[in-house]
Amino acid sequence: MEITGIISAIVIGIVIGVLGRLVVPGRQHIGILLTIVVGIVAALIGAAIANAFDVADTKGVDWIEWLIQIGLAALGIAALDRSRVRH
Repeated sequence: MEITGIISAIVIGIVIGVLGRLVVPGRQHIGILLTIVVGIVAALIGAAIANAFDVADTKGVDWIEWLIQIGLAALGIAALDRSRVRH
């Protein structure tokens, strides 16, 4: 992976993390750095899932890939938030 790919993954991860956080109702008890990390991981895993289902490269905006990534980010943020509340 080239440096531009890494930088774009980070930027997309930030956007995905913030969108995933907005989808989860209520106040989350995790920091912004952890939100960004969840977003980056969700973006990478979501891209792999979209590639596996052959919906990653469509004409125009890849809405299905974005929805997969945002859904994964929301799940990750909700899971981390619940684990932090218990402690």
